[in-house]
Amino acid sequence: MHIDVIAPSHAEVLRAADSIVAAFAATDTHAYFAAFAPDATFIFHPENHRLDSRAEYEETWNSWIAEGWSVADCVSSARLSQTFPGGAVFSHTVDTTVTTSDGTESYRERESIIFRHLGDGNLLAIHEHLSTVPDSAPADTLADTGSNVAEPIVAEAVAQ
Repeated sequence: MHIDVIAPSHAEVLRAADSIVAAFAATDTHAYFAAFAPDATFIFHPENHRLDSRAEYEETWNSWIAEGWSVADCVSSARLSQTFPGGAVFSHTVDTTVTTSDGTESYRERESIIFRHLGDGNLLAIHEHLSTVPDSAPADTLADTGSNVAEPIVAEAVAQ
C-alpha cells in the first residue's frame, strides 16, 4: 500500500514553534521536552559538543536549573516556515533574557528547528540549532513575503 507523504501547513509549523517558544519562555521542562523526539539532536553555540538525544539535553537543562538558571523572557521574530513532504524547517531570531545565580543576562540568537510531520496534524522537533548573531548584523526586519512569514510573538503572552 502506498502512503503519500504530505507537507505540513505553515500554520501547523508556526503552532508547533510557538508551543516550543512558549514552553521555553515559561521554563516549562515537561512541555518543552515533549515537543522533541527522543532521538532529536541539538547544537548550541555555548556548548562544547553536540547533544545527541533529548535525554542528553534534558540532563544539561536540569544542570542549568540546579545552578539557578531560568528564562525570564523570550521573543521570537523574523520567523520563517519552510515546509517539505514529511516535515519543515522553522527559523527565527530569538531575544532571550535569563536569570542565573550571577544575575540577569540577555542575548539575541538565531535558531533553526527541524520538524518531522507525524501525519496527524502534529509535528515533532528532531533537531535544533542555535547560533550567535554577528554584532555587525542589522536588526531583523519582517518583510511580508507570504504566508510562511509571521509577525513576531512574545512567548510569554502565548504561554498565558
